[in-house]
Amino acid sequence: MTKPVSTEAAARSGLASIADENGVFSIVAMDQRNTLRRMFAAVGHDADEREMRQAKVDVAAALTPLASAILLDPTFGVPAVTEAGALAKTCGLLVAAEPAERGNYNGEPRTHRDPALNAEWVSGIGGDALKFLVQLRPGRPVGDGPDIAAEVLEVVRQVVADCKASGVPSVVENLIYQLPGEEPLTAQQREDLIVEAAALIAETGADLVKLEYPGSARGCRRLAEVVNGPWAVLSAGVGFDEFQNVLRVSCDEGGASGFIGGRSIWKEAIGLEGDARQEFLDTVARQRLQTCLDTVSGRARPWTEAVSQP
Repeated sequence: MTKPVSTEAAARSGLASIADENGVFSIVAMDQRNTLRRMFAAVGHDADEREMRQAKVDVAAALTPLASAILLDPTFGVPAVTEAGALAKTCGLLVAAEPAERGNYNGEPRTHRDPALNAEWVSGIGGDALKFLVQLRPGRPVGDGPDIAAEVLEVVRQVVADCKASGVPSVVENLIYQLPGEEPLTAQQREDLIVEAAALIAETGADLVKLEYPGSARGCRRLAEVVNGPWAVLSAGVGFDEFQNVLRVSCDEGGASGFIGGRSIWKEAIGLEGDARQEFLDTVARQRLQTCLDTVSGRARPWTEAVSQP
């Protein structure tokens, strides 16, 4: 089912469809599938499909009136929120198009793409933009096996090309990872990998890059040097107060054009039901989102400025 398009939404296109009137991204992430099941399990509940769908609807209904867009999965989120009419007319829809199950090679994530989950498909289910999650580890030794890093970049190039051909904005998210048997990454190693991966992904021409916080002001300044286009910082489920610092530094030092945040805003709602969940979302979660909006206001770099830079 395709969501109804308002006159205001019809006038927006490209990245403007998931940004606010100032060109800033304030996107609520609710595309979790396996992670959401684990969150339910952590509070002692084995969630069924109905409960997964209801959680998506509850978050969307409470938060999309404030958000520039919401990021939803196509398995539970898009159909449930669309059928419930829970998406605010002023809010864009960003659809997760990566397969629900990731590949694996000797303990490493292996990125793949389902050609059916393409830009035309996103438009067909009412989406304004396509999000694709990858895990790129720059400098990964190749050895005798597949070149996993090269595979990731080839998949990203395919996604970007498909989106450009269909006129659908591409949003590419990267998460770095620790190699099997490797010592825990130091703060400096994480920063280096986040920056190096961001540079490689930005070179593919993705319209928006969704990135992990590199851990410092210096790391954000390095991102600003290598990402010639808009980028948004993700919350990674960190505490809400910590996320405010992430937002300030990412915008002030890295020129971030906003955020795509999820669990830091609404995670406690998963342990609640009925009226208790609704009250939490309408009060605590909504105020958190408003605080995020206030934090990036006047700080975030409008995406229109980022795409026009040399």
